[in-house]
Amino acid sequence: YPALPELEVARGETDFVYREEVPVFYGHYWRQGSPKHLHDWTDYTACVDFSAVKDGALTAYRWSGERWIDPENYHVTLRFIGDIDGHAANEIAMMLPRINRKPFEVAVQGLTSFGSRKPRAVVATVVPSRPLVELQAELERMMRRIGLMPEPRKFTPHVTLARLRDASAQDVADYLSLRGYFPTRVFTASRFVLFSSRASVGGGPYVVEDSYALSA
Repeated sequence: YPALPELEVARGETDFVYREEVPVFYGHYWRQGSPKHLHDWTDYTACVDFSAVKDGALTAYRWSGERWIDPENYHVTLRFIGDIDGHAANEIAMMLPRINRKPFEVAVQGLTSFGSRKPRAVVATVVPSRPLVELQAELERMMRRIGLMPEPRKFTPHVTLARLRDASAQDVADYLSLRGYFPTRVFTASRFVLFSSRASVGGGPYVVEDSYALSA
């Protein structure tokens, strides 16, 4: 083997969590106990040094090409606009401040998936409350007013947690049977935003172009 250079790790570069998207399996010494998230495994890495010997954990990993959305990118899509030119984007940005509505509560009440035979996403369902539905309907009317095509899909409020590629329906059903329920979480929506994103697998990263307060 070639000699390895002696390199000093600079301060600020001591984060040893792998953050790329190529799956990596690694091993260094025999570990005991149970694997811990962000210490022994991430969405794209797995430590293979656990075993069931000496009261250890029998550890297995499964990855089907899913891409988990970073929590800072969680959002409820009110109206997908698609690719537009700068003129249309400016017109939309100028219209949105006209919305005059009060803050309202948003309830997240469990997990489900989109795409029955070929699952494409794991999502957290959002209660379609009257204030939320009315806000979405007002945005839809605005988009049609400036010439955008009507949104053909029924508004189904949700937060996308993961985008799937090769996961089977049974894999997703097994996952949801273990993790699909959690107590309803409620938060107050005090603003909505205009997002942009660059083309990438699974959407994002998202950039907040402007924010509009709900303060009627």
